[in-house]
Amino acid sequence: MTKRISLLFILVLSLGLLLAACGGANEEDNAGTEDNGDNATENGEAASDYKVAMVTDEGGVDDKSFNQSAWEGIEAWGQENGLSKGEGYDYAQSDEKADYMPNISRFVRDEYNLIFGVGFKLKEDIQKAADQFPEANFGIVDDVVEAPNVASITFKEHEGSFLAGVAAAMKTATNKIGFVGGIDSPLIKKFESGFIAGAKSVNPDIEVEVQYAESFTDPAKGKLIASNMYDSGVDVIYHAAGGTGNGVFNQAKDLKQNDPEREIWVIGVDRDQHDEGQIGDHNVTLTSMVKRVDVAVQDVINRGANGEFPGGEQVEYGIGENGISIATTNEDAMTEEIISAVKEWEEKILNGEVEVPQTIDELETYVNSL
Repeated sequence: MTKRISLLFILVLSLGLLLAACGGANEEDNAGTEDNGDNATENGEAASDYKVAMVTDEGGVDDKSFNQSAWEGIEAWGQENGLSKGEGYDYAQSDEKADYMPNISRFVRDEYNLIFGVGFKLKEDIQKAADQFPEANFGIVDDVVEAPNVASITFKEHEGSFLAGVAAAMKTATNKIGFVGGIDSPLIKKFESGFIAGAKSVNPDIEVEVQYAESFTDPAKGKLIASNMYDSGVDVIYHAAGGTGNGVFNQAKDLKQNDPEREIWVIGVDRDQHDEGQIGDHNVTLTSMVKRVDVAVQDVINRGANGEFPGGEQVEYGIGENGISIATTNEDAMTEEIISAVKEWEEKILNGEVEVPQTIDELETYVNSL
């Protein structure tokens, strides 16, 4: 009997040990599963540990134009992801062309995942960097670089400029409007062509005075050009001149301050430049052709962070992609009549009824068809 009890005790003990061993194995398996979950989280964090930088052109990060808009997009993305300047995103100021390549190379050395060159003037150096550092990804704003590790961000500026022309033609009291360009280039010709086409679609007989400053960083030159235009009877000037355009605003504000009753206007570019036109109780900014560089930059960053970087592609943003719009911030200047007309022409562009010219040759053909 005692032997039976002993044998039974041994069997029960063995069974208990076996169950404990099985339980331990399950706990180890579960622990392994939990570790895998932690690893997955860590991998997810690693995937979002994406570093982005931009290199400005000479206009600088506070040019109140496309450099600033690009930086605002990067900054917003960084803050949304809990990052801070220098810790996940950053920019380098370029005071001259010779700064481009050193700035780009520094960010490559610092292992930034995506480096933007802002402005067509950086095209050559982004091309060199793409060839020299094939493991890095780059973005170019306002031009196209043919390389598998470069995303080329472009905009349909001619569409927004057309709508700016519509607004200018409806606002002018003198039937004389002006266009001030930065550097005479195919890109800025898109602004000019679209603007003139829009204005002449409203009034084929309207006069459009055009002058280029040959600089994006010369406010004094912009002020002088604007002074001459306003003196000649122009009462609305659209600028596509970066920092040079600040001079256009300065001249308009000076004239408005001296004669508050004078109807004189500026159309801003790239971002809503309403604040640039404030002078006392008045604001000389009629509207702005808003190019959502911030939206485009964030879109490309998110694609890259998700492993879908559009390398080797030209990504174009227009009215249909919410990348181009017309500001209506100045409610006193942008009347319901003007806004209604702008929307009507916008719809014609979207439905293909109007094909906006992008070059001077296309502009001549368009105007001749009116």
